[in-house]
Amino acid sequence: MNRTISPQQTSRQFLPSDFSLSTWESVKPYFDELSEVAIHSATDLRAFCGQRSELESYLSENFAWRYIKMSCDNQNEDLQAHYSQFVNDIMPAASMYEDVWNKKVMDSPYVDELTETGFSIMFRGLKKAIEIFREENIPLFTELQNLQTQYGNLTGGLMVNIDGEEKTLQQASALLESTDRSLREKVYFLMTSQRLSLKKELNELFNELIQRRHQVAQQSGFANFRDYSFASLGRFDYSPADCFEFHDAVATTLAPILNDLASKRKAALGLDQLRPWDKAVDPHGRKPLKPFETGQELLEKTIQVFTNLDPFLGDCLKEMVTLDRFDLDSRKGKNPGGYNYPLEETGFPFIFMNAAGQVRDMVTLLHEGGHAVHSILTKDLPLNTFRNFPSEVAELASMSMELITMDEWDSYFGNPEEAKRAKIKHLEDILETLPWVATIDAFQHWIYENPAHSLAEREAQWLEILNRFSDHITDWAGLEEIKGHIWQKQLHLFEVPFYYIEYAIAQLGALAVWRNYCENPTQALQQYLDALSLGYTVPIREIYAKAGIEFNFSQGYIAELMDFLMEKIKKLETNS
Repeated sequence: MNRTISPQQTSRQFLPSDFSLSTWESVKPYFDELSEVAIHSATDLRAFCGQRSELESYLSENFAWRYIKMSCDNQNEDLQAHYSQFVNDIMPAASMYEDVWNKKVMDSPYVDELTETGFSIMFRGLKKAIEIFREENIPLFTELQNLQTQYGNLTGGLMVNIDGEEKTLQQASALLESTDRSLREKVYFLMTSQRLSLKKELNELFNELIQRRHQVAQQSGFANFRDYSFASLGRFDYSPADCFEFHDAVATTLAPILNDLASKRKAALGLDQLRPWDKAVDPHGRKPLKPFETGQELLEKTIQVFTNLDPFLGDCLKEMVTLDRFDLDSRKGKNPGGYNYPLEETGFPFIFMNAAGQVRDMVTLLHEGGHAVHSILTKDLPLNTFRNFPSEVAELASMSMELITMDEWDSYFGNPEEAKRAKIKHLEDILETLPWVATIDAFQHWIYENPAHSLAEREAQWLEILNRFSDHITDWAGLEEIKGHIWQKQLHLFEVPFYYIEYAIAQLGALAVWRNYCENPTQALQQYLDALSLGYTVPIREIYAKAGIEFNFSQGYIAELMDFLMEKIKKLETNS
C-alpha cells in the first residue's frame, strides 16, 4: 500500500498561531466573531464551517490534554482543577453558541449547494442536534461531567496488598491466571472486597447520574434517557428494538456455547465446582502467558507486529512515540481502563492503558492501536465532524485490528505454541464478550426505562439479566453480594452511558473482516483501511460495505459468524 504519514498539523487560519486558552474570556472574542459572520454565498457557508471546525478542534484538543493528564495522575489536585475549569467555566459557555451556529448553518439558503462528500451526513447530525437542544440542560451537562469524573477518582486509588507488595487491581488480576488455586481465590477476594468497599458510594453516584440524565431527557421532550441517548448519539441506523433482537439472538446462540466451554474447563481442571476465580487460569495447568514485562516492551513488540502487517501501520505508532503519545503501565493514582484519545488539532492521538503483563493487555494495545490508525487516517479530513465517526465504526477499527494481526503474534512470545495459546484465549474471550455486551446493554435499557427503581430492584434486575447471558456451570454460592454488584466495575455505565452495544456490532463486523482477511489478506486489509479513511462522510452501512462486510447483527448472522469462530478455535486446538 502506498500510504504515508503526513506531518503533525498545527497551522491555523482563524485562531492566531500563538493563541493559548487561559479563561473563557480569552477565547470568547473568537466565538463572538464567528457568530457575527455574514453568509452571502455557498463559499461563505463553507468558510464558516471551516472556521468553526478549527475553533472546535482547538478546544477539543485542549480539553483532551486536561483529561489525559488528570487520568494519568488522578490524585494531582492542580490537574483536577485545570480539568474542572474547562468543565465548569469553558464548556457551558461554549455550549451556548452551538445551537446558534447549528441554526446558522441549517437556516442558510446555501445549504443545498454544499454537495461535497460528508456534508449531508453533517447536516443530518446538525438537524438532530437542533431538535434535542435545550438551554436548560447546559447546567445539567456540567453537573454530569463532574459526577462522571468521580468514578475514576473513586476507583483509581483501589489497591490490594499481596504478600507485602501493594498492587493495583489491574496488576493483581494477573494473579487470577496462577495455577495455584488457593492464591487465585485469595486474590479474587482481596480484589472484590476492595470493589465492595465502594459499593455504597458507587450506588449513590449512579443514583445521581440516573436522576440527572432522566431530567435531561424529559427537558428535551423524551420519555426516558435511553430514547434521548439514541437521538444524541446519532443512531440513525438502528433502534432499541434492534438491540432487543440482538439480546435474544445472543441468549439463544451463545448460551449453549458458554455452558459447553465452562463444562470443558471444569472437567479439564478436575474440579467439583467451577468458581469465578477459576475462569482465567489455563485449563491445562500451564503457566500464565507472559507476552511482555514492561509497557515499553509491549509497545516495541506491538510496533513490530504492526510493521509486519504493513509498514504504514508501524509508522503510525512510531510517530506517536516521537510525539510522546503513550502511557501504558499500571500504577497507583492512575484511572482504570484504557483509551485512545483523538487529538483534533494536531492529529496524532494519545493511548492510555494499565498494562500488567497479561495477554489481555497485549490485546488492549492492539485494540487501541486500531483506534490510533483510524485517527491518523482521518486527521486530514477538512472538517472535525468528518473526523468524529460513530462508535460502531470506531470499534470496527479497533476490534478488527485485534484479529487481523493474529498471524504476527509470534512477536510477543518465545515460541509458536505460546502464540497459539494466546490466540485460542482471545477467540474464546470473544465468545464471552458478546454476552457481556448484551448484559450491560440490557441492564442500561432497564435502568433508564425505570429511573425511579430502588436499590433492591436494581440488584434483582441485574442478577436476572446477568443469569440470562451467563453460563450456568460457574458456582456463585456464598458470593451473592459480589455477583450482585459486578456491574459497578463497568466504567461505561458511569462515564459514557449507552456506549456499549457498539462493541458487539463492531465485534461481528471485525469477525467478518477477519474472515475476509483469512481468504485474501491483501484485499481485506486494503478494504479495511479504505473504509476507515472515509471517517464519517457516508452512512455507517456504506462504511461497512467499503470494508467488504455487512452492517448486521441479526440472529442468523451471529450464528454464521459463531460457526466461523468455533471452526477457527477447533483448528488451532487440533494443530497444537
